[in-house]
Amino acid sequence: MSFRIHLLTFGLLVAFSNSVDSKLSAKEVAANHEVATAQPFRVATFNVSMESGNYGDEASSLVLQQELASGDNPQIQAIAAILQKRRPDIVLLNEFDYIADTSKGINAFQDNYLGISQRGDEPIRYDYFYLAESNTGELSPVDINDDGTLSLPADAYGFGLYPGHYAMVLLSRFPIDSERVRTFRTFLWKDMPGALKPLKEDGSGYYSAEVWNHFRLSSKSHWDVPVLIGGKALHVLASHPTPPVFDGEEDRNGRRNNDEIRFWADYVSPDEEISAYIYDDAGEAGGMASDEPFVILGDLNASDCNGDSYEGAIQQLLEHPSIVDPRPDSDGATEAWPGDDCARHSTHIAGWRLDYVLPSSGESLQVLDSGVYWPETSSPDAELFEDRSKSSDHRLVWLDLELR
Repeated sequence: MSFRIHLLTFGLLVAFSNSVDSKLSAKEVAANHEVATAQPFRVATFNVSMESGNYGDEASSLVLQQELASGDNPQIQAIAAILQKRRPDIVLLNEFDYIADTSKGINAFQDNYLGISQRGDEPIRYDYFYLAESNTGELSPVDINDDGTLSLPADAYGFGLYPGHYAMVLLSRFPIDSERVRTFRTFLWKDMPGALKPLKEDGSGYYSAEVWNHFRLSSKSHWDVPVLIGGKALHVLASHPTPPVFDGEEDRNGRRNNDEIRFWADYVSPDEEISAYIYDDAGEAGGMASDEPFVILGDLNASDCNGDSYEGAIQQLLEHPSIVDPRPDSDGATEAWPGDDCARHSTHIAGWRLDYVLPSSGESLQVLDSGVYWPETSSPDAELFEDRSKSSDHRLVWLDLELR
């Protein structure tokens, strides 16, 4: 089965797998929900660190399946507790290994963790979700690191020890318009005009011509997932760019991170000429319509005032005229780095702002409130964040929004 057909079929399946009536179209379901959803809603992003390396030395998606089936993994219980406390209506989970069998993956997480009160809070259920294959751990047909062999992780399209490593999943309490989902997993880096192609010291390409002609831009994937809220579509633009480190003077990961971020900046540009080069996995060209509301979600691995990203990488979004930056902060980060205006907006234990919820500008989408869930040490919930192993090295970022 081709990737295009597989993705369409699978996307339709998972988006409706928990629907009240899967025979209805997404728009019909949304209309039925219109009265209930004509109110503020919460959107969040959370790197949950639910990949095999967090649970032992075995590199396999089977590891997460086993932990989800058990229902008693303390780290996953803490992740569920955080979601139950903040209760986002839409949330992107980064670093949730791709498991095609939803009964062993996302539904096991819902049944055995989210569906059970973890710290006295009400269980939560997401009737709709979207997941698809990731570039991580998918072996390319070319020798990317030029060592004479094809092997993981060095020759994968995105760093991963097995297919679907460090993947992502979108959960929603509102219907997903599966027929309009666009994915960009196979978009080639070379097809971005002015791409920051990594170079050697002598100015020649770091990658061979053969590798460059096969190299995909997205280290995981880029998704445009329309979520239907009160009869209106909110486009969730989800991704998880590569960390801008673990490379050399050529800065291949920093440059790739920059261009993975730039992809969204171009995609939402009101100038159709800027986004004309973009094509999705189904072959459709172009970016978003300028009048459609959107929210960019994900661990973008680029901080606005510290860290190791390529200069100006995240500013491509934060200073974009079509995007609003609410700059959420937290009591926990303010306490950890007193007087540091940069660090109080951090979403990572190192004091970096890496995770973003960035809504579109304009009157159709209004920001009501925002925050990073990182309580101060005097809070009863602080034990969820005592150290890296308790939950995650990242913090959940949320926005309360209203579609108008």
